[in-house]
Amino acid sequence: MATGVDAASAGQEVTRLAQTIEAYLAEHPAAALLEDGRVLFDLRSARYAVSESHGRCLLQLWSEERNLIRTVVGVVERAQCLRLATRRMGAAKPQTLELVPPSDRRTPTAREAARRNYQRLLERVLTRQFIGSKVDGLRSAMDLEHSFGPAYVRGRLLRGTAADAVIGVSSAESGSIVDGILTLGILWLDHCRQKGDGRRHFGGLKVVVPAGAWRTTAERMAWLNHAAADFQLFTLDERSEELAAVDFRDTGNLASRLVHAFSAATAIERAQAGIDRLFTLIPPAARERVEILPRSATEVGLVLHGLEFARVRQGFAANTFAREEEISFGAGANETPLTPENEPLCRDLFTRLFLSRHGDGTHTDPLFRLQPERWLESRLRGEIVELLPGLRGDLLYTQVPALTTGDRGLLDLLTLDRNGRLTVIELKADEDLHLPLQALDYWIRVRALNHDRQPAAGNEGGRPLSAFERQGYFAGAEVSPLAPRLLLAAPALRIHPANEPVLRYFSPQVEWELIALTEHWRREVKVVFRKRSSDSRK
Repeated sequence: MATGVDAASAGQEVTRLAQTIEAYLAEHPAAALLEDGRVLFDLRSARYAVSESHGRCLLQLWSEERNLIRTVVGVVERAQCLRLATRRMGAAKPQTLELVPPSDRRTPTAREAARRNYQRLLERVLTRQFIGSKVDGLRSAMDLEHSFGPAYVRGRLLRGTAADAVIGVSSAESGSIVDGILTLGILWLDHCRQKGDGRRHFGGLKVVVPAGAWRTTAERMAWLNHAAADFQLFTLDERSEELAAVDFRDTGNLASRLVHAFSAATAIERAQAGIDRLFTLIPPAARERVEILPRSATEVGLVLHGLEFARVRQGFAANTFAREEEISFGAGANETPLTPENEPLCRDLFTRLFLSRHGDGTHTDPLFRLQPERWLESRLRGEIVELLPGLRGDLLYTQVPALTTGDRGLLDLLTLDRNGRLTVIELKADEDLHLPLQALDYWIRVRALNHDRQPAAGNEGGRPLSAFERQGYFAGAEVSPLAPRLLLAAPALRIHPANEPVLRYFSPQVEWELIALTEHWRREVKVVFRKRSSDSRK
């Protein structure tokens, strides 16, 4: 149960989030809001509101074309832009939005011209910086066969029989593209080694990122296998044309904060009246299919195969300490407060949802297709002991609410194996080029929190406890000080071909396992094959 100190701290965090967004929009009144590089709102014509409601920071935007309401759960300030981790109804895991200055709204012609200019700039800077080496073959042409896109400039630095792969990205690209550079860099190095003529040895990879946008790449690069390649990181100030080396082994403290574990049983008990009201609107024959999933001490979701379709929140009424219950329903982007007037609408939605969302449903049905990763997570969560018998199914945290690190805040599943070793599980229902390094982000943070070991309060001479144990996670179990294991799982035909080559460049300290599942996992989930880090080192 949250203490008064916890509530005050949470309130301060919500205020900080709102103030950070307001300050950015005040400084950039002509900004744009992007999702996956696509402009959703142009603030020159759209309107917005940032507010605090029931302990949440709400961002609302509307224009003639669309409207959007999201709960902001994290903010990361980048050079020129603001990255927002947001939650919407039906999506437990945050989606990333970016507020960017006017310069990011480029036409295709302007974007191509900017990328050509950056390529010429990079060639000029590399030639000046690496005297005695020849800059060869710089290009940014699309190469779908090898997963290379036009946002990255790639080439080679040649010096006699020695060579390095080099890759760079401009400050004009979105934050998600900048953060993806290491995946493409590893693939480019591997491609150079595989396709070389044998006359040169590609000893390493040089990665060039914009000034002020190096941290994500640095954190990831520190956990690559430096015996396999000489990885180097640089920042480029495009105005001064200054190239500066970054010591990725010294990136400072990781931005991870662990909140205290809450009692799931207490959260459900507190929300029981709202849950009972919602259950009266669910078809009787379908009620046993509903999963009641606490999200926090004051919030409980009703979930069907991973899709949260209703929610009960506890809060305080305005200008009073009296508790207030907020019940909402809806799937996808629509969240609607439940009232006596719209109960028939809610009942109709629930009926359609339960008719559509089942293992033998129709793939063209939007309610069937929604949130496939969360569906996969729910299947794996329910059958983890049978599928992966070495893991503890009784100590399994889903959408870990403890790991708040801005835009990379919630991992899919966290548990212990039978020896008490932490195990990070990251899932994908569709191909994702960046799965390995995104999963590595979570592994890095779980490792750091586990490594943070101190005696329990009032027991100075006792066994040092990890941050997880001190905050009430894995009650009754002893968490091993060993580094976590990393499991990545996806349907067999949805594992991106580039994932395994990237995993092979991970540090030997990162013990990973790639698990391929059956394609028809909605009906039956089984393990098809596994590949382990130990296999790649044989």
